[in-house]
Amino acid sequence: MTSAIQTASTTTLPVWKSATWEDYLAYRDDPNIERIRLFFFQDRLLITDMGSEGIDHSSIRDLFTLIFGFWFNQNPEPIISSFCGCLLEKSPLRAVAPDLVLYLGEDYPRWQSGERRYINLNKWRVPNLVGEIADTTLATDLDEKKHLYAALGIPEYWVIDIRGQRVIVFQLDANGIYQESHNSLALPTLPIPLLEETLVRLNDETNFNAALWFAQQI
Repeated sequence: MTSAIQTASTTTLPVWKSATWEDYLAYRDDPNIERIRLFFFQDRLLITDMGSEGIDHSSIRDLFTLIFGFWFNQNPEPIISSFCGCLLEKSPLRAVAPDLVLYLGEDYPRWQSGERRYINLNKWRVPNLVGEIADTTLATDLDEKKHLYAALGIPEYWVIDIRGQRVIVFQLDANGIYQESHNSLALPTLPIPLLEETLVRLNDETNFNAALWFAQQI
């Protein structure tokens, strides 16, 4: 691994570095490295340190887990699976670790003894929805990561803008390009403005109380 790549995990802002798939695998398989998120796309690698996750980022990721739980309690789906922060890999070209990962339906990933602990997209289908909680990462979430998720063929991508208190929804079109949408494809009756109102409530209350308020609205 090159020294340029090794500095990626210590920088304040996310920086993509030139790398090979073998560089990515070395980080993925290093038993001495923990709590990092890896992204690989077009011979570039992004390493982010989960240990430096801020209060707002952590609070909002948990908030959306609660929101999904309350929403599906009122709008039942046969089977729902959430894999927040799990590594998804399409060997030997792409790897991602979204903040939010949602599968709808029975054919969701299942770990089997002897397998590596990530979602192998050569074996399993892509999620119905992925999302990124964006604070200092907003620029790359709306650029490199958006192109990466589109290249994987994930039908819906959310960017939750912490500072702007907004939820930006993208849906994959027939040409494999994300187009911004006012509605969710995976959760078609969920009002996006209601999510944004819930985000605003974090100015004055906890994520649990905000999630309970959301539940009351639905």
